[in-house]
Amino acid sequence: MRINKLKQTIIDGNVGFGGIISGNSPEIVELLGAIGYDFVMIDCEHGPMDVAQVENMVRAAEAFNITPLARIPDHSDTTILRFLDRGIQGIIVPHVNTGEQAESIARAARYYPEGHRGVGGGRSTDYGMGGSREESAEWINSSIMVIPMIEEVEAIENLDDILAVKGIDMLHVVSGDLSQSMGYPGQDVVWKAMDDVVKRTRESGKFVSVGGNSPTGTKRVANLINQGVNAITIGTLGLLSLAAQRFREEVGTQ
Repeated sequence: MRINKLKQTIIDGNVGFGGIISGNSPEIVELLGAIGYDFVMIDCEHGPMDVAQVENMVRAAEAFNITPLARIPDHSDTTILRFLDRGIQGIIVPHVNTGEQAESIARAARYYPEGHRGVGGGRSTDYGMGGSREESAEWINSSIMVIPMIEEVEAIENLDDILAVKGIDMLHVVSGDLSQSMGYPGQDVVWKAMDDVVKRTRESGKFVSVGGNSPTGTKRVANLINQGVNAITIGTLGLLSLAAQRFREEVGTQ
């Protein structure tokens, strides 16, 4: 059975770095693994990928020792099952606003006795070669990550209830939709709200990651890490754009 590199990185006291991929690109997954990133977020909330394409991106992640997470499009048990059965090692779930919703996704993602995930064969269980069904279920339950997104005012209002759910491993706080939910009050106000979520989450003993980061916003990312953030996501298109611009600028100075 495969080790969740991101989860182990955080447990070891280090910060996990991950790239967001919004298109069908196993090559970018491999590249991120090759340069030492800890995880990739395969964005199926905004991206066009189907589960067959996701499975090939998971294979790329496994080959290059990088944890494959998927931002799934909805909360349904069926969606959660289909992505996890592809070999995804963690689900990032958008618009989780209550403790009840957090409890529902946590139980849908894990097998008995921690949940009611449907039992099937296939690659997520190493085709039945990873030990008995009970051993496989226990390993998967302990290694996957269930990660609600905190991106609405309602979620912040219910944060204590969400944090109280046993099967939640990490919260993912993002600026874009949160800013919209707050009525676009300005960057400083949104960042203050995010920082408060980070503080309360770490005090609860759960992990927290932060998204919506700009490739040029290194000071903000460093500040988040100093606050105790466990993982950082950055868009791969933004990284590509920054590298392309810098290359052109540096060539122009020769």
